[in-house]
Amino acid sequence: MTTQNPASTPPEPVKIGIVSVSDRASGGVYEDKGLPTLQDWLTRALQNPITFESRLIPDEKELISATLIALVEAGCALVLTTGGTGPAVRDVTPEATLAVADKEMPGFGEQMRRISLEFVPTAILSRQVAVIRGKSLIMNLPGQPKSIAETLEGLKDSEGKPKVQGIFAAVPYCIDLIGGPYLETHEAVCKAFRPKNAVRQRPLV
Repeated sequence: MTTQNPASTPPEPVKIGIVSVSDRASGGVYEDKGLPTLQDWLTRALQNPITFESRLIPDEKELISATLIALVEAGCALVLTTGGTGPAVRDVTPEATLAVADKEMPGFGEQMRRISLEFVPTAILSRQVAVIRGKSLIMNLPGQPKSIAETLEGLKDSEGKPKVQGIFAAVPYCIDLIGGPYLETHEAVCKAFRPKNAVRQRPLV
C-alpha cells in the first residue's frame, strides 16, 4: 500500500501594488509595457498567491505620492513603480516616493545602478530609491522592460550561476523585518536570501 505524503500548507496570499509613471502612456500616446512586465515577473518569481493593484498615472509628484499612500493603506506589502526616475524635468518619482517615506533603504538603489552599469554608462543618471512606509516596502524600478527584469533578477553567467545579485533576493527578508507576509520565491527565477534562523518551515496538513 502506497502512502501519500501530506501536502504542506500553501504560501500565504500577498497583495502587491504596481505603478507605471508615464505622461505619454497614461495619456494613450503609446501602450504601457511596465505594468505587464512587472506582473509577469512577479508571477513567475513568487510562489505566493498574488493580488495585484495596478495603476497607470502621469508624472505628477502629488498624484504619485497619493497613489503610493493609497496602495499602502489598501494593504499592499510591496509597491513597485516603474518610470520617472531620470534627471529630466518631469522625472519626479523619487521625490514623490521619498515624500511618503518613514525610512529610506538606499542599498536597493545602489544595487540597481550597479546592475545597469554592466550595460550602459548612463546608469549613473538613474535616481531610483526604495523606502519603507508602515509595513510596506516601496521601490522605484527602471522604465525599460528589459531593465526591470535584470534589476529584479540579477545577472547570470554562461552557466546560469549568479554574476550580479538582483535586488529581489533581499526583498522577502526586508518584508519579514517590517512585519509583512512571508514571501516564498521560485529559486529558478530568484532565490530569496534569509538568515537560517529566519527561514520558516511550513507545517504539514
